[in-house]
Amino acid sequence: MPSKVSVNNDACIGCGLCVGSCPDLFEFGDDGKAVAVDAPVTDEAAAEDAIANCPVGAIVGE
Repeated sequence: MPSKVSVNNDACIGCGLCVGSCPDLFEFGDDGKAVAVDAPVTDEAAAEDAIANCPVGAIVGE
């Protein structure tokens, strides 16, 4: 269970799945790609879903 999440910017394609499903953990950066908000994970199930459902595997739990 991750306490934080991060996004590999090189792998991210900006599909928005994580931003739409977990807006408390992710937002879009100026380049249109997802970035993780610097906050602890409060909904572990949502974070795990974002990690599992990223189509390019760009989200990592820490």
